[in-house]
Amino acid sequence: MKTLYKLLLFLFLLSFLSACAKKEDVIKIGTAGPFTGDQTRIGQDMKNGVELAVSEWNAKGGVLGKKIVLLSEDDRHDPKEAVAVANKLVSSGVVGVIGHLNSSCTKPASRIYNEKSVPMITPASTNPEITKQGYNNVFRTCGSDDQQGTELSKFVVDVLKKKRVAVLHDKTTYGQGLSEEFKKSAGNKIDVVVSEGVTQGDQDFKPVLTKVKSSNPEVIFFGGMHTEGGLIIKQAKELGIKAPVIGGDGLYGSTLLEVAGPAAEGSYMAFFTPTAETEIGRNFVKNYTAKYGEIETYAPYAYDATNILLKAIAEAKTTDGKKLIDAIRRMKYEGAVGTIEYDENGDIKKAGYAIYTVKDKKFITYDKVK
Repeated sequence: MKTLYKLLLFLFLLSFLSACAKKEDVIKIGTAGPFTGDQTRIGQDMKNGVELAVSEWNAKGGVLGKKIVLLSEDDRHDPKEAVAVANKLVSSGVVGVIGHLNSSCTKPASRIYNEKSVPMITPASTNPEITKQGYNNVFRTCGSDDQQGTELSKFVVDVLKKKRVAVLHDKTTYGQGLSEEFKKSAGNKIDVVVSEGVTQGDQDFKPVLTKVKSSNPEVIFFGGMHTEGGLIIKQAKELGIKAPVIGGDGLYGSTLLEVAGPAAEGSYMAFFTPTAETEIGRNFVKNYTAKYGEIETYAPYAYDATNILLKAIAEAKTTDGKKLIDAIRRMKYEGAVGTIEYDENGDIKKAGYAIYTVKDKKFITYDKVK
């Protein structure tokens, strides 16, 4: 009987050690964003970019000889859920995170990752305060709203040559922050005839738009996302408002075209510059579209963010968080969206924005219709 017990104990220990060895044979990274709800499309697009990069690395043997496992968590673009998701990813042993998408989620989640020295690279959160919190683990592959707000104000003042502006925002970290950056950049070159906040998730914006109409604006600036932006564009046209709506990257996406319908024609939005006209950029577009279809928004920025994290692991030859953070900060990366280098805050040194307009139900860069 003792021999049987010893044999069973030996087999148990062997199984346990084997399981531990298998766990050590993988490297976990995380991604978090709005993968359900009204932002599903842009969230899934972001996740697709991450998945594509992971699949390419795994096809070549992974990193440090280990398979990469991607853990995906839905934050439902809710700040409280984002904190819960961040804690879950950290507890699951991820060595880095790609995300979050919304600035209102990224900002509180970044504190959780910072406490554990887990590098976080957001491909979409543009609020300037995200990289000014004193955390050394926070990076982004996109530009920030101080840069975006400047481009938008220049467009309104120098290109459209308009002065009377109604400013609306959705009261979120992103939307309100972008609106403030726009007003700050424009300064006394514009007259803000209305400044109002609306609630994300509302459907009827005609009361505030009636106030906007009475102020006789030449332009309506909206800081917010595509669903509310689409409704504002549509309802403004229904009220007979002729002023075009202009906004930031949150307006860019097929959801705005669906919600606004024909009213979207002639609206404007800033978005990051198109995928780089390089071999890397062209290969990304080819591989992404073959696997997932048309690129929605943030996929190339998520793809580059993932490659930066995995390249840092390969170059540092470790998954130690502090060493990965140092490796990312020192890196000069050539990716799908061009060259990425970081400053001391984790912002990219050179951020490119383009102004887009809607023409024939498509987003095209403004220079193509001038």
